[in-house]
Amino acid sequence: MTILKGKSAIVTGGAQGIGHGVAKHLLERGMQVAVADIDETAGGECVADYRDLGDIRFFKTDVTQEDEVAACVQETVAAFGGLHALVNNAGIAGPFNGPVEDLALADWRRLIDTNLTGYFLFAKHAVPHLRRAGGAIVNIASTRALQSEPHTEAYAAAKGGIVALTHALAVSLGDKIRVNCISPGWIAVEEWQKKEKRTGPDLRPEDHAQHPAGRVGRPEDIAKMVAYLISDDAGFVTGQNFVVDGGMTRKMIYVE
Repeated sequence: MTILKGKSAIVTGGAQGIGHGVAKHLLERGMQVAVADIDETAGGECVADYRDLGDIRFFKTDVTQEDEVAACVQETVAAFGGLHALVNNAGIAGPFNGPVEDLALADWRRLIDTNLTGYFLFAKHAVPHLRRAGGAIVNIASTRALQSEPHTEAYAAAKGGIVALTHALAVSLGDKIRVNCISPGWIAVEEWQKKEKRTGPDLRPEDHAQHPAGRVGRPEDIAKMVAYLISDDAGFVTGQNFVVDGGMTRKMIYVE
């Protein structure tokens, strides 16, 4: 059984979606959790929902701003007395979804800065503390690093960059810090949003059926993999990308 009790983690983008599920699961495993998110309303709700589970803190953080990232890491270490794990999860999917010739450079940069540069910045500032703890980093990418739909160039480039950043960090940080990546597939996050946006998942039988595992994913599917990868049970695992998608990327599709 993975043992995480008494350890501390930062979860970026932890106030909603997959990150919210990860934060809850790590708290349930006995960890202290810092939620780094730009959305103050969602962050406040997350802390209110889970404070009975353990020590959870919210730090308003724009992951594209190095001073805010550095402050979040320092405040987390001060609050918890150290740092054992970094879960890089913060990201955006839009707003652009059109032909590449219409993709504004500002939109490209905004998406790359949030989805990729933010991961670098948190790693940069967390590494000294993780090294002292013999800790671990888990980066959340996407199956879009491996396959695409039309008009998703910036998003796919960022997610592919996360996979490459993962193995580069794993080699650079050697035996002191393990670094791995998870590429989720279709994860239903409607119930894991802030209250004003929260809905039940509107899923059809055919949505579940197109997954070899028989269902659409849930945030806890990713959270359990995160817990394993930051635990000592994964002590011989680093530099890897784990696709957690119910088998969807392995299924051949024919147009009939």
